[in-house]
Amino acid sequence: MTILEAVVLGVVQGITELLPISSSAHLALTPYLLGWSDPGLAFDVALHFGTLLALCWYFRVEWLAMLASAWYIARTRRVDSVHDRRLVYLMVATIPAGLGGLLLQDLAETTFRSPLVIAVALAVMGVLLWWIDRRSVRARAIEEITLRDAVLVGCAQVLALIPGVSRSGSTMTAARFLQLDRPSAARFSFLMSLPITVAAVVLKAPEALRVDGLSAPLLAGIAAAAVSSWLTITVLLRYVSKHSFGIFAGYRILLAGVVLATLVGRA
Repeated sequence: MTILEAVVLGVVQGITELLPISSSAHLALTPYLLGWSDPGLAFDVALHFGTLLALCWYFRVEWLAMLASAWYIARTRRVDSVHDRRLVYLMVATIPAGLGGLLLQDLAETTFRSPLVIAVALAVMGVLLWWIDRRSVRARAIEEITLRDAVLVGCAQVLALIPGVSRSGSTMTAARFLQLDRPSAARFSFLMSLPITVAAVVLKAPEALRVDGLSAPLLAGIAAAAVSSWLTITVLLRYVSKHSFGIFAGYRILLAGVVLATLVGRA
């Protein structure tokens, strides 16, 4: 893999991981459409370290508050403040995805990366995102999230093991279904992504390092992912404060059509 290919994949990962359009689909489709060799799931996950850095930096105030909450809960066995509850809810929401990842890891690395599966998932989730976002008229803030909300959004996150579904797409769609306002749905989705991203990087990054080592392409890809992730968080939170998720739903359906057309053309 060249440095240019790694940078392109890093930018693709950084943008699509946090938008509701599926990073796994784009990382699988980019080499397929450009005629590059597929670097594999381990390299894809290694790029997530860049996104992890961006998430830690952008939400650093909230993470520090939740670290203080973790100490408070461990010391007092009480859950009192908003940040105490948010920490507990994030932990609960992470459990389904963690279990799903362990049970379905082999399928995620093989069968689920089929272009046909990706195209179908892109289209189906695109329609769901558009329909649910349009029909959710109430506006609950992130401070109003309940334990039930955390469990349901966490279960939705499991679907992201199928490339094309999108972790952000499934969690934001579920949050909108539960009547959270758009900025709150996006913010909770971003916060949820950190624990599962940490777990993925810890499990898969060593495999990427064994294959290629700490190579220049890998470092370039991680840096590109970090910068593009930070910019994406900033832009998306501003965008959804005034606009719907409709543009992302439309893009998903359009991309699904491109993938299907490419499959037919190469048949």
